[in-house]
Amino acid sequence: MSVKLIDGKQIAADVRQEVAERAKALAERTGRRPGLATVLVGEDPASQTYVRMKHKACEEAGIESFSIVMETTATQAEIEKEVDKLAADPRVHGILVQLPLPDHIDTEAVLARVPLEKDVDGFHPMNVGLLARRGCEPHFVPCTPWGCIVLLERSGVPISGKRAVVLGRSNIVGLPMALLLQERNATVTVVHSRTQNPEEIIREADILVAAIGKPEMVKKDMLKPGVAIIDVGINKVDDSSRPRGYRLVGDVDFEQAKEVAGWLTPVPGGVGPMTIAILLENTVKAAEKALQPALKTLLG
Repeated sequence: MSVKLIDGKQIAADVRQEVAERAKALAERTGRRPGLATVLVGEDPASQTYVRMKHKACEEAGIESFSIVMETTATQAEIEKEVDKLAADPRVHGILVQLPLPDHIDTEAVLARVPLEKDVDGFHPMNVGLLARRGCEPHFVPCTPWGCIVLLERSGVPISGKRAVVLGRSNIVGLPMALLLQERNATVTVVHSRTQNPEEIIREADILVAAIGKPEMVKKDMLKPGVAIIDVGINKVDDSSRPRGYRLVGDVDFEQAKEVAGWLTPVPGGVGPMTIAILLENTVKAAEKALQPALKTLLG
């Protein structure tokens, strides 16, 4: 079977180009650029890298960015005060609180301070609740699972009526991913650490989304021929042949899976680039909604 590799880099580049065009058009018509604010608490190197990447992506897309950096010792009240300031700032259309927050902080309380219309990460409990209710539309959907849907749809993978399996049940990926697939009329099963006979369930999948954090856990004998695989996992494994002493792999054994799958995302270069692309898209969407009154005035 000839596998079709899903090129996340190219699809993300397409989305970012579309976002840049929308941001430019909005700025030309209203004199206002979309604005994204990030809140970073602490000195976690990975979080610092992610935030830098997001600000660079904003610059390339014509989106104004604002950065709030706080010490690890910042209190709950101090963080919430900064979020409240951003919520009231008309230049800011999207607010991203970089996770994880320090252990002494109530993360859910901080996320709940972000207004629904500025929740471009899709983590506000109300947005999550709206996603879970049939017939309701959240303001925004979490970026990584929405990016997975975009990868499937733009690659021509049929979803409606198919059997989908999601590995992992995190609030960031697994749970919203299952809801999005179900909304598109897939029959969805979530496999997690307490699932019995997970291999049998995985083997039934027409669509498999792996987000469980176990390097190369899924082997080809667990896969249905022709399955569409979206591998969200990013895991480091030791590799002395690499300059850094490690390489990145997904939750699916790529070399084995490509002998069986119909569609397959690589790691890296699959889901990863989509997360920031969707964040930018959500920010422009938020700005378009916020500036709608100005557009109506300009258009008469």
